[in-house]
Amino acid sequence: MRSLLIIFWLGTKELRALAKDPTMIIFMIWAFGVGIYVQATGAGETVNNASIAVVDEDRSQLSRSIADLFYPPYFQAAKAISVADIDQTMDQGQYMLVVVIPPGFERDVRKGRETAIQVIADATASQQATLGAAYIQSMITSEINRYTQIVGQTEGLPSTIVIRRAFNSNGTQSWFRAIASLADQLSMLIIILTGAALLREREHGTIEHLLVMPLTAFEIALAKVWANGLVIVVAFLCSLVFVVEGALHVPVAGSIGLLLLGTTIYVLAAAAIGIFLGTIARTMAQFALLMMMTVMPMMMLSGGMSPVESQPQWVQYITWLLPSRHYVNFMQAIVYRGAGFEIVWTEFATVLIMGVTFLTASLILFRRSIAT
Repeated sequence: MRSLLIIFWLGTKELRALAKDPTMIIFMIWAFGVGIYVQATGAGETVNNASIAVVDEDRSQLSRSIADLFYPPYFQAAKAISVADIDQTMDQGQYMLVVVIPPGFERDVRKGRETAIQVIADATASQQATLGAAYIQSMITSEINRYTQIVGQTEGLPSTIVIRRAFNSNGTQSWFRAIASLADQLSMLIIILTGAALLREREHGTIEHLLVMPLTAFEIALAKVWANGLVIVVAFLCSLVFVVEGALHVPVAGSIGLLLLGTTIYVLAAAAIGIFLGTIARTMAQFALLMMMTVMPMMMLSGGMSPVESQPQWVQYITWLLPSRHYVNFMQAIVYRGAGFEIVWTEFATVLIMGVTFLTASLILFRRSIAT
C-alpha cells in the first residue's frame, strides 16, 4: 500500500512538471491535432480537382456523355478544345489530362468494332496524372458498357467486376491515413515523454534527490510510466473524438471503449521502450538518435504505412517482436471491421506480455544504472 501511494505521488509530480513545460504541451497538441489532420488530408493518393480537357471529334451522343463524366471533386469541369490546342495548352500547364475521342467512335462501338480513346497526361504531375488516367479508363469503360446495353449491343463486351466495400465504401484514403497517423503519433509521443522524463531528472540533477529518499527504482520508473501514459491516453481519446471522428468524419465501426483498453495496454509496452532508451542515453542528443533507430522502424514495419504482407518475408518475422504491429492489427480490426473482444483478445494478450517483458527488462537496467 505504501509503495502504491509513493508511485501515485511521484506520478503527480511528473504531471506537474509536464504542465510547466509549454513546449511539450504544444508539441502534443500539434501531434494529436494538426499533425494527424494534415497527414490524413495532405497526401495526394487520390485524384482531386484535376484539370481536364476533351477533344470531341465524334460529336455524338456517346462522346457528349463521356465528356459529361468529369466533374468535381475528382476533376474540374471538362473544357472543350481542338486538336490544334493540345500541345500549347499542355505546355502552358493549363490541363493535367486531355481526352481525345476519335471521329466515328460511337458508330464503331455500336457495331462492336475495336476502337480507342487517347488520354494525354502531364508527366510533370506523375502521380496525379497516373491515377487520373486510371480513373478515366474506369469511367469511360463503365459509360461504354452502359451505352451498349441501352442500344442492345452485347457482343464482344468485357465482364464487369463490381466492388462493394464493407468499410469506407467510397475508398476515401484520408480515413485510412488518419488511423495510421493516430497510431504513429501515439507510439512516438509515449516513448518521447517517458524517455525525456528520465533524462530531465538526470540533466536537472534531481535524480540525486530521488536517490537519497526511501524510494526504489521500480517506484520511480513506474510513476513516470503511469503519469505520462495517462496524458497520452487522454490525448489519444481527444484526438479520436474531435479530430478523427469530428473533423475528418471517420466512422469507428467497433467499440471505442475496447479500443481505449487496447491502447492503454499498448501504452504500457511503448512506455517501457521509452524507459529503456532514457536509461541508455546520457543526453537528449543521444536520446534523439536512439529514437530515430527505434521509433521509425516501429512506425514503418507496424503495417500502418504498408501492409505487413507486402514486406519481405524475413522482415515479417521481425515484426512479430514489435508491439506496434499487434497494436495496429487490433486497432484496424476494431475501427474498420467492428471486431469484438472475442476476436482481438489474442492480440491484447500478446501486447500485454510484451509490455510486461519490456518493462521488467527496463526496470532491471534502470536499477543497475542508478546503482552505478
